[in-house]
Amino acid sequence: MPAGRTTQMRVLHVASECYPLIKTGGLADVVGALPGALAQVGVSARVFLPNYPMVAKAVTSARAAMKVADLFGGPASVLKARGPDGLTLYLLDAPHLFDRPGNPYLGPDGKDWSDNPLRFAALAKMAARFAANPAGNWRPDIVHAHDWQAALVPAYLRAAKIPKRRQAMPRTVMTIHNMAFQGLMPAKDRAVLGLPAAMFTDSGMEYYGQVSFLKAGLVYADHLTTVSPTYARETRTEEFGMGLHGVLRERADAYTGILNGVDINVWDPETDPLIAAPYSRARRAGKARNKAALQTAFGLPQNKRAPLFAVVSRLTEQKGLDLLLDVLPMIADRGGQLAVLGSGDARLEAGFRAAAKARPDHVGVQIGYDEPLSHLIQAGSDILLVPSRFEPCGLTQLYALRYGTVPLVARTGGLADTVIDANDAALATGTATGIQFAPVTVEALAFALERAFDLVADARVWRKLTSRAMAHPVSWGKSAEVYGALYRDLAAAPTATQPDSSLPERK
Repeated sequence: MPAGRTTQMRVLHVASECYPLIKTGGLADVVGALPGALAQVGVSARVFLPNYPMVAKAVTSARAAMKVADLFGGPASVLKARGPDGLTLYLLDAPHLFDRPGNPYLGPDGKDWSDNPLRFAALAKMAARFAANPAGNWRPDIVHAHDWQAALVPAYLRAAKIPKRRQAMPRTVMTIHNMAFQGLMPAKDRAVLGLPAAMFTDSGMEYYGQVSFLKAGLVYADHLTTVSPTYARETRTEEFGMGLHGVLRERADAYTGILNGVDINVWDPETDPLIAAPYSRARRAGKARNKAALQTAFGLPQNKRAPLFAVVSRLTEQKGLDLLLDVLPMIADRGGQLAVLGSGDARLEAGFRAAAKARPDHVGVQIGYDEPLSHLIQAGSDILLVPSRFEPCGLTQLYALRYGTVPLVARTGGLADTVIDANDAALATGTATGIQFAPVTVEALAFALERAFDLVADARVWRKLTSRAMAHPVSWGKSAEVYGALYRDLAAAPTATQPDSSLPERK
């Protein structure tokens, strides 16, 4: 523990997914990596997670720590378990809510489970109950809720009765990973949540006649964070605030943008077992072998001179991939190749499939998600495309930097914070790490692609650019220190930072 720190903070992270146990996107990577980084700054972090079937299969030493007879229609318990990497987990075992195969949010028809609001209200309710009255001797100082699925935790804790032992209630942090997903429930169903009616107001969790889980987190958490400084500013505007910009403006003094990092042990081209050949910044010969392997994996000709562009993403308009379809002929006409891994909007899936069928020597597509293949894409591609219309942080561009793959990104959110544009000044000073473009239009993306082709054509410039990309810091180190300081400040605060006059003040 760093010098001068005599006590260890205890933080309980509450989330709907955690890598490597269950993953649909970057949220899982954050929740899986952050506890380990926090340990380096004197914070003991554990994770509260639903006990999905694939989670149950992966954990060890699971034993009951808390039980309830009825949780929204069935019995439930909290299991204390050990994850594959030694992380201590608390698993909400509620088979009637979470014993469902496949994607944690989607049914067999590919649509959201109709009871998702109830499922994740259960996660929040039990996490709050456990945090306020824990079993055993580990009691969190801070409960850190992630995204809408955990956003009711601050509301349940704010409404909770003071424990008999009269300890202070844990402070709460709410992190916004994506404002676009808010967790809405019809107002007619709100009574089932068991929260005070006084919370269902326009200054509470009411949102245009519905219950907004995310708004509840924004209103009742002691401190708010999001995953990049730029996104913290953007979400206070009408354009990016998704209807909640007013709440965030009101809470600006308790709202911080803290940049995401990546687990540099999992994402390391020198040791990654999922790529075709290891390589490093000093010895990069292995990258060419990965490029050949990637071309083969996507059915593309092995051409070391062809600039190989790549996408690893949900296929949605938020990610700007409709724009990429429009400029795809330019990539092919200039001799480039494109490898796409992802799933999402049916129209976009069909568009990329059609492009691959029309130009099979230039476009390869795999619909779905494949973790090993995503590593090979980062190692084998030359340029990673992230043309998002908005992007809270993004992790794929951080992986790309780590692997010496140049990110070509829209200038928004965390993309703007993590990629240094290869303009003339940045190239001259040796600080460039990628390519940015704005506005997010077909024309601007096409101009950015032209710049990419020009940069690749100059071997000396390209080598310097990729070398600088690999040197760019992408770990959790600095951000973990910021979180550690935030937790300590909150724990030391004498009262909640935002008391609700309609509810009893916490002691």
